[in-house]
Amino acid sequence: MAKTIIPFGPQHPVLPEPIHLSLTVEDEIVTQAVPALGYVHRGLEKLCDIRDYHHMIQIVERVCGICSKIHAMCYCQGLEKMMQIEVPPRAKYLRTIWSELHRVHSHLLWLGLFADAFGFESLFYQYWKIRERIMDINEATTGNRVIVSVNVMGGVRKDLTPEQIRWILTELVAVESELKALEATTLDDYTVKARTVGKGVLTKEQAYELGAAGPTLRGSGIAQDCRQLNYAAFPDLDFEPIVEYGGDSYSRSKVRFRETLQAIDLVRQALHKLPEGEISVKVKGNPSGEGVERVEQPRGELFYYFKGDGTKNLDRLRIRTPTFANIPPLAAMLPGIELADVPVVVLSIDPCISCTER
Repeated sequence: MAKTIIPFGPQHPVLPEPIHLSLTVEDEIVTQAVPALGYVHRGLEKLCDIRDYHHMIQIVERVCGICSKIHAMCYCQGLEKMMQIEVPPRAKYLRTIWSELHRVHSHLLWLGLFADAFGFESLFYQYWKIRERIMDINEATTGNRVIVSVNVMGGVRKDLTPEQIRWILTELVAVESELKALEATTLDDYTVKARTVGKGVLTKEQAYELGAAGPTLRGSGIAQDCRQLNYAAFPDLDFEPIVEYGGDSYSRSKVRFRETLQAIDLVRQALHKLPEGEISVKVKGNPSGEGVERVEQPRGELFYYFKGDGTKNLDRLRIRTPTFANIPPLAAMLPGIELADVPVVVLSIDPCISCTER
């Protein structure tokens, strides 16, 4: 049987991210997938040599726009631990609120793209219409829709008024209601199940051995989530990881749908428990030594490594993003599926190439 090597990406009409794969195909069945990274490398980590560590907050926010708030929080938390800075409780809650709002709008964006991959254009618009409510909350409370820039060393730069809190809670009721109305169309439709159930299977053992992260990991039955590490306000919130056990594209999509509803609930909990007090503390000195920090992005575990030499510029900054962790599992999912199913399976890991190639 003749083998054909097909270049998939970095530009593809169905795929929203510039990922590149070399697919070996025999009779429309993928037998091997070899990923290639580096297409959009930007050299952001190197900037820590020339930028003040305070200014680097704005740089790491631009590693990925969709989860910019969580990148900034991971960066600030890591340096605050190194410098033994105690962040006020209210600031921890505010960080959590904006982080979970980012998770909601990231998952809604993905659910829309997932619907579009099947040709469900009206469903795509419905999800992005719901997402606009979250973007309006971001803009009203921080001044920006995507890159909100609220994190500073020692806390946050913005606060929420009682009127804003009441408005957010009202908006979340509408978002939750509109999202639940789309559940049957998204998860019970015959076409969706035909294109996702049993497609791109990643077993529990493979997910563990290949180092999968986020919904890709939890969709294979492993209840691991960095929010269990109890950073920010999560120790005070009722939280359990969302887990599905099929290991296929359907399970991964179901995890994200359920996580969206869970993130709405976490924002609601944090708003109800929001303590009074200051939102930041003054920071003196420069980071010295080494440290690491882990938080949960919408796509999975985000890992930061820091090395400081006592000056205003970090000696080293290393970032490991969840898509980088999910590329080896993706290469294991693709062999054995039909070529027509490749875009949907690739999309099921929610790839973010700007995160991966800094």
